[in-house]
Amino acid sequence: MSRLFELVRNAHGRLVLHLADGSEHVGVIPVRAFPITASDEGLSLVGAEGSELLWIDRLDALPGAVRALIEEDLVAREFLPTIERIVSVSSFSTPSTWQLETDKGPATLVLKGEEDIRRLAKRTQLRISASDGVQFQIPDINRLDKSSRKLLERFL
Repeated sequence: MSRLFELVRNAHGRLVLHLADGSEHVGVIPVRAFPITASDEGLSLVGAEGSELLWIDRLDALPGAVRALIEEDLVAREFLPTIERIVSVSSFSTPSTWQLETDKGPATLVLKGEEDIRRLAKRTQLRISASDGVQFQIPDINRLDKSSRKLLERFL
């Protein structure tokens, strides 16, 4: 237990935050401030009503059990498949349907428009938003096979 707060999981699987002032908050959600550029820095525990209850500067500074609880929730919320290969695309105009091989298995992505492909801080890193809201990542386009790069370049 931290001097400032205690975090536990209740019988229903929800996170419960106990603050130093004696208040209890059921169903808190961890939210990263900088999920892409500094994923272990700046994390907020947000209450069921959407307001920030607690700010955490560094995830790695937390006690192991608390950190594990937060990381379990983050993994469940931050499903981000990595594209390993682009098998095919239905059309080189949008919307188009892409057949992919990802680190989570085969997937289908519907790309609404080229603006849904974003370059990140590292210019060879991409984030692609599918029409269903699922986010896909390509950590380094140079690591893709030649065929996948060729298909991708038609949309960049």
